[in-house]
Amino acid sequence: MGWEERRGRPYYYRSVREGKRVRKEYVGGGALGRLAAQLDELERQQREEETAYWRENRKHFEQSAVFIGELEEATQILSQAILITAGFHKRRGEWRRLRESA
Repeated sequence: MGWEERRGRPYYYRSVREGKRVRKEYVGGGALGRLAAQLDELERQQREEETAYWRENRKHFEQSAVFIGELEEATQILSQAILITAGFHKRRGEWRRLRESA
């Protein structure tokens, strides 16, 4: 993005990506070009702020995911311990009550 001087006058061009190629798009010169440049700068700043916000929150999400994983593992261990003390055993991935021998 930027200003280019052609025939001694400044014109504002915007870079636009189309697939793998980047082409320049004419926006205008003078007041229209300045306004478009200001709007593009505002949008760029907003994108940067949003990216920084999500990067910061990503750390919190990852920490929460680790905690939830640990909590899930502890819950599985506790539930297995409760089932074993209640007289169940695991057979082919299924919890079954132990048969009482007569």
